[in-house]
Amino acid sequence: MEERLLTEQRDGDRVAAETGSSADEAGVAAPRFGPGPRQGRIIAMANQKGGVGKTTTTISLGAALAELGQNVLLVDFDPQGGCALGLGIEPAALDLSVYNALLDRSCAVEDVVLKTSVPNLELLPSNIDLSAAELMLVQEVAREQTLMRVLAPLRVKYDFILIDCPPSLGLLTINALTAADGVIVPLECEYYALRGMGLLMDSIERIRERLNPRLQIDGILATMFDNRTVHSREVLERVEQAFGQWIFDTKIRKTIRFAEAPVAGEPILTYAPTSTGAVAYRKLAMEVISRVSSREPARS
Repeated sequence: MEERLLTEQRDGDRVAAETGSSADEAGVAAPRFGPGPRQGRIIAMANQKGGVGKTTTTISLGAALAELGQNVLLVDFDPQGGCALGLGIEPAALDLSVYNALLDRSCAVEDVVLKTSVPNLELLPSNIDLSAAELMLVQEVAREQTLMRVLAPLRVKYDFILIDCPPSLGLLTINALTAADGVIVPLECEYYALRGMGLLMDSIERIRERLNPRLQIDGILATMFDNRTVHSREVLERVEQAFGQWIFDTKIRKTIRFAEAPVAGEPILTYAPTSTGAVAYRKLAMEVISRVSSREPARS
């Protein structure tokens, strides 16, 4: 599996070298290429372990991409509604959520999307209703492709669609990975988080084989990194040995600002714009654009 994905990564690097495309040439590379209508890149933030920074990364990376002029949609696919809370929206007060878009054929997904306080950043929100979707989807035909069908009309509107997956490898996460062009794996620099990587990689490979052959690993992001501790450094070293070709250069270090920003209902980029966390996610946004800019978007 790793050899196949590594070959794919090298092919992407070769295309970038041959075309001379990079994020730096134009300041910010436009991530949509090729003939035909624009197709936004769908990226799933996935890790079956909770508390590794999926929601923080979805919000912060989305805000950083929006800051660079990209049109971004966040898809909150976790029943806890963390993306809404992190953007100052109360999930319990929502009249419509992604649950309605998934299961109510009379509900247009465009009617569910909310504007946020961040320019160029919009949200497809969720709430506790989504916890029932997994049971309801079991009865649906082609149930793994439900989210893909929901997002299809939105791809022409956004440059990036970021999906915040729940902390499990259940049907919701399978839907997200089936809809996605790429996956970013936020990985806490901690031993138990590392142990689950094999299972996640196997799940990604099975989905590539059976449901979504276009799915790529866009990168593995080291989160909650504390350079002061031997344990954190050792875990990062083991991750780099096992998955070095996919590790982002950017490392997300621990900072209290990440805990404070959701309380304020803002991304860290607006709550503490000069903090180490905000700076790191701006660097990550440039890395993401650079990595995907030489790839042909998957056509839906």
